[in-house]
Amino acid sequence: MIEKFEGKFTKYEVARILGARSLQLAMDAPILLKLTKEEEEDLNFNTLKIAERELEAEVLPITVRRPLPKKSGKAIKKLSEEEIKERLEKKAKVEEVKQEKVEDKEEDGEVKEEKEIAEEGEIMELANPEDESFEEEAGDETEEI
Repeated sequence: MIEKFEGKFTKYEVARILGARSLQLAMDAPILLKLTKEEEEDLNFNTLKIAERELEAEVLPITVRRPLPKKSGKAIKKLSEEEIKERLEKKAKVEEVKQEKVEDKEEDGEVKEEKEIAEEGEIMELANPEDESFEEEAGDETEEI
């Protein structure tokens, strides 16, 4: 059965068509073929067999729509291992450059932020470790006096 429609429909489409038509016949849809009483009894009123006969006779008003992908003009070729490595290296370099740019932007943003805060006068100078040790030594000497 499927071999007859191999060039026209896939096996899944044939199964779908037969199932849909069989369901229609089971719900008392009219038979599209002229069958004699003997043929109906021979088929034993089997809706699936009647649907097969209708499909073979090509009297079914069922259309099949296949969603197809957009056609592209590029031909796909197999890449060698060397080409794959080269492409991966290029991608890695591009990612590194992007990462450096992001880090530079972050540093620039921090510098701008510090300048703005310093201009507004809302921040005190940063403490250095040397300043703290000098203050402690000076504090120790004043206590002795």
